[in-house]
Amino acid sequence: MLNLTTSPAVNISLLILLVFSVVTWSLIFAKFWQQTRTRQQSDRLKNLFWSARDFSEAERSAAGQEGMLARLCQMGFSTLRKAEYAAENLSLAGNRQEILERNLRMQAQKEQHRLESGLMALASIGSTAPFIGLFGTVWGIKNALADISLAGTATLNVVAGPVGDALIATAVGIATAVPAVLAYNYGVRRVRLSVAELDQFSTDFLNLAAKSEFRVEPK
Repeated sequence: MLNLTTSPAVNISLLILLVFSVVTWSLIFAKFWQQTRTRQQSDRLKNLFWSARDFSEAERSAAGQEGMLARLCQMGFSTLRKAEYAAENLSLAGNRQEILERNLRMQAQKEQHRLESGLMALASIGSTAPFIGLFGTVWGIKNALADISLAGTATLNVVAGPVGDALIATAVGIATAVPAVLAYNYGVRRVRLSVAELDQFSTDFLNLAAKSEFRVEPK
């Protein structure tokens, strides 16, 4: 068992890695829940939207729904309705198709940023944890060798304990980095798939809006 009083450098490294590990697993569970919920919400919205008989019914179906596609859909319908009063708002003046495309793109970017939250922390932990562990190991071995030199003996019993304790920091650093890197790679892949889904839905929404001449029926 590691004696936490033998090497302050190892102790500090292990404490930092412990914090990193807690953050990593917290983010893993949080992102898993977010992605699962997002998938369910998107499936529900698409089922409601595409089962609607017309564009106006699709608007009513999307109202009150949650999730990235629901917010994108609601932004689209809101933009079309506000465009009726373009004269009162300079941001909505101009070609309705261009206005709708711009607002859908901006909303899709917001959703992408929301999906990417936490991934940078995972990437940072995955890239720095091994080096923190290695730093603790190198510093711990340095102190251990200095203590051995002062003791005037270098038998296996004297060397094995301090050096073994120092090497634990490297092992913990690797153990902390691996799940962070795996979770980051998986998270990036899921974000790419979600962004592709947002882009496809935006295109479909634009096509449907074009068929209705970028207008919706009054409520």
